[in-house]
Order: sequence, then C-alpha cells, then structure tokens
Amino acid sequence: MNTPVKKADLLNAAERLFYEHGFRGVGLKQIISEANVATMTLYNHFSSKEHLVEEVLKQREERYWSYLDALVQDEIETPFLSAVEAHGKWLAEESYQGDMFLRAIEDYSGANNDIENIARSHKSRLLRYFQMLAKRIGEDDHSDLAHYFTLLLEGTTSMTTLIGVEKATEYAMAMAKRIVY
Repeated sequence: MNTPVKKADLLNAAERLFYEHGFRGVGLKQIISEANVATMTLYNHFSSKEHLVEEVLKQREERYWSYLDALVQDEIETPFLSAVEAHGKWLAEESYQGDMFLRAIEDYSGANNDIENIARSHKSRLLRYFQMLAKRIGEDDHSDLAHYFTLLLEGTTSMTTLIGVEKATEYAMAMAKRIVY
C-alpha cells in the first residue's frame, strides 16, 4: 500500500474515532489499529497526536467547504436558503453527534493554540462566507445578515443533539425563510 493511502487511512480512522469518542477519549494505539498501519507509519506522517488532530480538523474543514460550495455556489436567487439546506444535509451525513470544531475548542482551549486556532478559524470563515453571500446578492446590511445566518447554522448544529437533524434543519429552514423574505 502506498504512503498517501496509509496517511488517508490514518486521517479517516482518526476523524471517525475522534468524532465518536472525543479527542481525549482516543489513543494513538487505537487509531493505528483501526487504520491497520504500523506505528512507524503514524510517526512518519504525524509528529504527535496534536499534529494528527490538526490535520483531521483541516481535512474535515476542507470537506465541509467543498460540500457547502458545491450546493450553494451556483444559486443566485436564494443562496442563503441553499446554504441552510446544505448545512442540514452535512449534519445528517457527517455531523449528527455535534460539532467537532466546537469540541476541539473546548478540549484544547489554551492548551494548544494551533488546534484551537484551526477550530476558531473555521467558525470565523462561516461568518465571512455569509458576508460574501450577502454582498453577492447586493444586500446592504451584509454584516447583520451574515451574523443571523452564522448563528442560525451554529444553533442548528447544536440542536441536532437535542431534537435530531431532521427537525433542527426543518426549523432552521423556516427561520431562514423569515429572515430573507
């Protein structure tokens, strides 16, 4: 098996385990076992568990933005509604047990600035994304609209653990329609 495949196996196993059990609840031995690689393979790619966490977060963020952009980028009339719908689909498929980025902020706040910075940057990027959408449709008050929708998506993510993805997304879509109409 070639090196990029082994690295991908490590990242995928680590992401799944971190998501299911938390960053602190998973050791490197478990990741190595789940990825079915040698210990040296892990250390050839990642100098520490923290470096692995950083790369997992970067991979997850890249996947999130690719997912969101693919469903929103060509939408001209209702990009905000498309973004809420896309986020709901992401939650159903990839983030049904809460937000990995918020977990990273909680677990690594003050302990590892790189991990915390990656996670916080993801949240800031969401706000900038909605500002860009608001400007694209010619919204005068793009800052307020961006904050509304960032809060809406963050709230939707949080509520999935309480009421489920389907219901949280349903409420989010209803709120989004009230905001833009």
